Amino acid sequence: MSAKSAQLLEELRRWCPHVVTAEASPSRSTLVEAEAYCRQLATSHYENFPLIARLLPRELRQSFFNVYAYCRWSDDLADELGDPELSTRLLGWWRGELARCWAGEEIAHPVFIALQRTAKEFDLSRDPFDDLLTAFEQDQRITSYNTFDDLLGYCRNSANPVGRIVLRLCRCDDERSVALSDSVCTGLQLANFWQDVARDAEIGRTYLPLQDCERFRYSREELANRVTNDAFVELMRFEVERARELLLAVRELAPRLRGRLQVVIELFGEGGLKVCDRVASIGYRVWEQRPVVTKWDAAGLLLKCLGRAIGRKVAA
Repeated sequence: MSAKSAQLLEELRRWCPHVVTAEASPSRSTLVEAEAYCRQLATSHYENFPLIARLLPRELRQSFFNVYAYCRWSDDLADELGDPELSTRLLGWWRGELARCWAGEEIAHPVFIALQRTAKEFDLSRDPFDDLLTAFEQDQRITSYNTFDDLLGYCRNSANPVGRIVLRLCRCDDERSVALSDSVCTGLQLANFWQDVARDAEIGRTYLPLQDCERFRYSREELANRVTNDAFVELMRFEVERARELLLAVRELAPRLRGRLQVVIELFGEGGLKVCDRVASIGYRVWEQRPVVTKWDAAGLLLKCLGRAIGRKVAA
């Protein structure tokens, strides 16, 4: 068992002992403690979150922390235990806690204590939170996708709900904004897949559509053996460009938001485009090297997004 898995189970024993042992008297955090927990989780697990938090309007920061903490815990329950059966059971428990949260019941886990307040304040729908769990449950039983449409179906649950929640927090969830957000979120998910082809293979997953592999004459055997050849390079080039096309929707989405929120939203989309650039810069040879977005890249993106936001304000 990895150190992260052990830590996750230890936290479960603290707040929800009945889930992993026979005990049935979980401790319960206060709202202040719960929000502090979510804030610490968000700012320590994602290196760019402190920067993003400073760009957010103060009144939105805690709600973003609470939503991030929910997503982080959901993802960890799915990916960090190394046991699909246990992950499935714990995700089922987590879905039950989500239902109790929306029902207004008393809950022990700090993530739901904090999230309950955010859900009421912004009148959040439970659906996107449930959809995320559907994707994580799917990961426990499906390890590859035959067609690109199949993969898009997965992204509709694994990525798009996050954008919809964020738009609701930003009070900009009109139909066109949601459609643009879905495109950006799917593109970002795909860019992350192409960045992590080797990492996913290590845990027995491949998100490269098998039909696309056949189209480029990249065999199942070559895929299993992580072979880099001309067919693989052309396959990756094709997939990266599809992700890029979806991500470009951020340039229409960002101006629809107010103030600094434009910069926050654009940073996510431009970050995905930079991942695409980095995959291309190593010749699409992702079996041998994981492309990374550097701190210098992030600083450049921030300046570019700030400049665009200022330019839009001046033009208005």
